[in-house]
Amino acid sequence: MYQLEESKYLYLLLIVPVLVLFFIFHFYWKTKKQKEFGDLELVKKLIPQYSGFKSSLKFLLMILGLSALIIAITNPRIGTKMETIKREGIDIVFALDVSKSMLAEDIAPNRLEKAKQIINQIINNLQGDRIGLIAYAGSAYPILPMTSDYSIGKMYLQNANTDMLSSQGTALDQAISQAVNFFDDDQQSKLLILISDGEDHGNDANEALELAKGKGIKIVTISVGSLKGGNIPIKENGKTVGYKKDSSGETVLTKMNLVSLKAIAAASNGKYLDGNNTKSVVDNLQTVLGSIEKNESETQQIAEFKTQYQWFLGLTFVLLFIDLLLFERKTAWFTKLNLFKENNNV
Repeated sequence: MYQLEESKYLYLLLIVPVLVLFFIFHFYWKTKKQKEFGDLELVKKLIPQYSGFKSSLKFLLMILGLSALIIAITNPRIGTKMETIKREGIDIVFALDVSKSMLAEDIAPNRLEKAKQIINQIINNLQGDRIGLIAYAGSAYPILPMTSDYSIGKMYLQNANTDMLSSQGTALDQAISQAVNFFDDDQQSKLLILISDGEDHGNDANEALELAKGKGIKIVTISVGSLKGGNIPIKENGKTVGYKKDSSGETVLTKMNLVSLKAIAAASNGKYLDGNNTKSVVDNLQTVLGSIEKNESETQQIAEFKTQYQWFLGLTFVLLFIDLLLFERKTAWFTKLNLFKENNNV
């Protein structure tokens, strides 16, 4: 298994197609100018030592070297072996609301980012527990299967956004139903942490709650947002250009709904927590976790991830060194071979 420690730098690879397009444009522009100057074959005779092949080869080496350098910057790591570890903990599934209402900024920076901050802090305080991640709006979608690798969990969490699901709304029943099937170890104690602004446009969650209770799943609900509510901003290039409107043209006002979240927590013998204070949430959740029986189990995970950036960095230097040694003129001994039986080979 491999990881990219700084995967955000992969966006730099977008430079490559831009450079390729520029090279192609420059090639056609140069050819056009040569034709304007005179007969193309005569022009070539005026510069008999120029090699179009070597010019293209130098560009290819530069592109490959740049790509290798960018990959080196991401610091790729490869897991070298699997190891079996014993752990004592519980299985925790985070159900994150990614509906559009979570973009409301009645709590800084917005409800969704606040929810991510809470989950991150909770994960930071875990030890020996497995985690999973579900995103839900009008439907629920599994993002991360149960794992003991918290760093991967945080990476998947950071990528969660309101465009993940095409069906909008907030269906709490879908989130609970998805979680019931998400837990993969019947012997472990199970906790579902459901984070939302509480708006519920789904069906009655009673049936899903019964399924959860039958599986022994305790549910903690965490609210984000304010009772006063807020508008849902529409942004372009990071700037607010307007606010979401309903079918009648009125600006949508989304308010936090505590009733549904408290009801779900009570029905599962769980707990409701106000997410506006991250520290309070984490402290209270530690109390909840302390009250849940922890079972010992064995799991396999990849250990000893070793960095591999040096190979790509070395390849970068080799390619660029070859590029520096190449000149845009024909090689005398290669020309004399006349492999293609032509007068003006590279």
